[in-house]
Amino acid sequence: MGGSAPAMAGQVAEGYILLNVSTIKGYSPGDLANLRAELEKLQREARAVVPPQDDAPANQARNRRIGRLTSAILIVTQALAVKR
Repeated sequence: MGGSAPAMAGQVAEGYILLNVSTIKGYSPGDLANLRAELEKLQREARAVVPPQDDAPANQARNRRIGRLTSAILIVTQALAVKR
């Protein structure tokens, strides 16, 4: 994993890394479980931040971050199901 699970989850949340099946193919189930836990933690934190309703750019950035995290969680969950 690129350093650590929290670092990789942060990079996914910011959009620097896009997860897909081929990028996580070599990770062990333990690594994937740690990554999923960190992604879920960041997703909870992102959902807790509520920008003002009249701040469209902040709302868009929040929604993009949540979307990236949600898709990454789905990909990691699917990879864990296949490896078990």
